Amino acid sequence: MLEEIKGWRHVFKLDPDKEISDIRLQKICESGTDAILVGGTQGIDYDNTVELLSRVRRYPIPCALEVSSMEAICAGFDLYFIPIVLNATDPEWILKPHREGLKRFWPFIDWNQVAVEGYVVLNPESSVARLTKTEGNLQDGDVLSYARMAEHMLHLPIFYLEYSGKWGDPLLVKKVKNVLKNTQLFYGGGIFSPEQAKEMANWADTVVVGNAVYESFETALKTVKAVKVHTE
Repeated sequence: MLEEIKGWRHVFKLDPDKEISDIRLQKICESGTDAILVGGTQGIDYDNTVELLSRVRRYPIPCALEVSSMEAICAGFDLYFIPIVLNATDPEWILKPHREGLKRFWPFIDWNQVAVEGYVVLNPESSVARLTKTEGNLQDGDVLSYARMAEHMLHLPIFYLEYSGKWGDPLLVKKVKNVLKNTQLFYGGGIFSPEQAKEMANWADTVVVGNAVYESFETALKTVKAVKVHTE
C-alpha cells in the first residue's frame, strides 16, 4: 500500500470535526481523487473518526488517517500517516507524542501501513502552528534545509508543506521539489480554485485539498480534474 502513495496526485482531506452530508461525501469519494486523508487539529476523537471512516468505507477509495490525536486512532484505515512537525519549537510536539504512541500501540502496529511525514507549517496564524508553537518567518533556505533533513537525515517518505488555509508560494514549492529526489512532496493550503490546484501540481507530487470541501464545495470538486489533466 505504501508504494501506491507515490501515485497519488490529488487527495481530499476530511476533518472528522466538521459536518459533510452523505450526498457531498459520495461526490468527494467518486470524484476521481486518489485518496481520502482523514485528519484535523481540533475536536478530533475516536467517535467522530470512526463515524467518518465508516461512511467513507462505502466507497472503493484508499483512506488514510493522519494521526493528530492518539485518542482518534482506530483500526480500519488503509494507511496511517504520522506527522513530525519539523519546525515546532515546543518539545511536546516534536517526538514526545510519538514516543508515547509507540508505548501504547506498539503491539498493534503494522509498519507496512505507516508513513511518517515531515511537516513544515508555514502559516503562523493556523491552529496547528499555534498548537505546536512552530517557528515562524522561515526563509526559503530554512525550508530547503528542512526538506533536505527530511530526505537525507530522517529518510522520510513524505515532506509536507502545510500552509493550512493560506495560499502558499509556488516558487518556494518549486525550489523544494528541486532538492527532493526520493521523498514525496505534499502541498496543502489555500487551494480554492482549479487554477490554484493546477499551479501547485506543477511542482508538488501530491496536492491536498481540505478547507475548500467545506467552504466552496463545487469548486473543490473541480480541483480533481485540474490536477489530473495537468498530470496527463
